[in-house]
Amino acid sequence: MSPALVLVAHGSRDPRFGATARRVRDAVAATLPGVEVVLSYLDLDEPLVGDALDATEGETGRAGAGGDPVVVPLLLSAGYHHKVDLPAIIAAHRPFAHQTDVIGTRSFTAALADRLLEAGLDERDGVVLSAVGSSDESADGHVRRRAIELSTYLHRPVEVVFATKLGPGNRAVAAAVRRLRAAGAQRIALSPYFLSAGLLIERVETALDALAEETLVAGPLGAHPDVIEGICGLYRTAAQRRTVIAGR
Repeated sequence: MSPALVLVAHGSRDPRFGATARRVRDAVAATLPGVEVVLSYLDLDEPLVGDALDATEGETGRAGAGGDPVVVPLLLSAGYHHKVDLPAIIAAHRPFAHQTDVIGTRSFTAALADRLLEAGLDERDGVVLSAVGSSDESADGHVRRRAIELSTYLHRPVEVVFATKLGPGNRAVAAAVRRLRAAGAQRIALSPYFLSAGLLIERVETALDALAEETLVAGPLGAHPDVIEGICGLYRTAAQRRTVIAGR
């Protein structure tokens, strides 16, 4: 039997986030028939991760017939939540569960490009890639690498803006717009490196609208096929590794 898959999202008071997370869960479940797929949250939404891990536990102390679950963080960079919060929760509730890498270790460059093209991207545009921002510099470095990949893929300049680090007077957005204009961009396109729509994206969008007369805003990644395949790939790799270890 296959182990359960516990998806871990950050959580938000914005109902759009929960709706998006449920669409992702449903798409993953459709792609992995026979696998129990459970959605959980680190904060602000229910069920919380610990409760979801407890709920997967069968009478024998194992997660159903498939053993301990595979935990996939629906996070786009490996910051504090991935490195500290989630391991502590797993250790307290299901210490033998397997935590995979964050989904952002898979490249979603093509997915970001698809969202921009769906919004109407054309040759006039320079791109602002917006992400949450982290106190962990390696997590922010990951986002900057994604911007380089997107720039190479689209053959146009891409600047990074962290929604939690806009600075006084939104100076981070202003600096990004100046650099894109200097590189020849006639219009500024916003590419949200987020799973769901929400207030952080809107914060950057509002700042951008105040600085540029004409802007384009792409949708978040959501349940893009590349996101679903990335999640399923992490699960399959973890499940196969467990099968090999169990067979020794």
